[in-house]
Amino acid sequence: MSETPVSDTSSVVIEPPAGLRVRILYRESDGAMHFDWPLERLREAYADAAGLIWVDIEDAASAGTAQVEEILRGVFAFHPLAIEDALTDTLLPKVDDWGSYLYIVFQAIQFEESDDSLHMHELDLFVGNSFLLSYHVSPMPFLSQVLRNIERDPENRMSGGGDALLHQLLDLGVGEFLPALEHLDEAIDAAQEEVFARPTPRTLQSIFQVKRSSLRLHRMLGPTREMLNRLARDSYAPIRPERRIYFRDVYDELIRVHDLSESLRDLITGALDTYLSAVSNRTNDIMKTLTIVSVMFLPLSFVVGFFGMNFFSDNLAVKAELPRGLLFWITCLIMVGTPFVMYAWARRRGWF
Repeated sequence: MSETPVSDTSSVVIEPPAGLRVRILYRESDGAMHFDWPLERLREAYADAAGLIWVDIEDAASAGTAQVEEILRGVFAFHPLAIEDALTDTLLPKVDDWGSYLYIVFQAIQFEESDDSLHMHELDLFVGNSFLLSYHVSPMPFLSQVLRNIERDPENRMSGGGDALLHQLLDLGVGEFLPALEHLDEAIDAAQEEVFARPTPRTLQSIFQVKRSSLRLHRMLGPTREMLNRLARDSYAPIRPERRIYFRDVYDELIRVHDLSESLRDLITGALDTYLSAVSNRTNDIMKTLTIVSVMFLPLSFVVGFFGMNFFSDNLAVKAELPRGLLFWITCLIMVGTPFVMYAWARRRGWF
């Protein structure tokens, strides 16, 4: 950690602008805990190499980007490329090693149970031996949960280094994936039951909404798994060797989530195929009903047409140059023979 004079606070914004919230938790080297350390004294806490600080920055709508950059560059002296990545959307989870600190991108999820939609929110983390800085533009419930856990048990929750605090954040962040997957699984089950009962266009819309959410989650799980695998196995200065096993536990949980995501994709494909099959069968039933109705009216059409023919008209017999009785029986033979011919032709084509 670079040494910075404690008295120099000119580069720290004392009054954050509207929309920018900075909260600092600081545990001094002697064990004293501060849950709302003032921003103007951030350098003083950062200079305490034996202590531990957590700086959480929520920059709603990027209202204080310049001030955030001032903190990242002026106090912590992070690399400009890492700062640039943090202040812009990186999209995919990753971990970058900058020697004395790590820059980590984690995609937190926000699941809306009302419409089965899934939203991703980027969480940028800077982790050192004695500090953790988190930057995000949207509220994240699991960060508030970590804060509540620390407030209940500061002695154990803030007694380790930055890697221990990082483990708490990632553990709760990954823990939010499983309830979302379980709800998507329940949504697919409900859609399948609706398909068998009475499929509607709304059923298809629900299936595609779950499919979109599942694909979005699945695309994010792969890079997240790689990031956690590196934290669990690679050697990084801010991650103590005895702490890697904790990240391996989070990695194992993510593997389970990834497997459930794979099975969910199969269920979605099966539900979609079932819907298409049910709609096709329903169409066939409708066509069968219409065909039966048409067949019911065929005898009426035959009777009306038969008795509407002028077999015994003198004009018809003269034009045909055939006896009226013979013309009558020829017509009857054609009408009786036509269905048999059609039946034989259909059997030859394999329709029966």
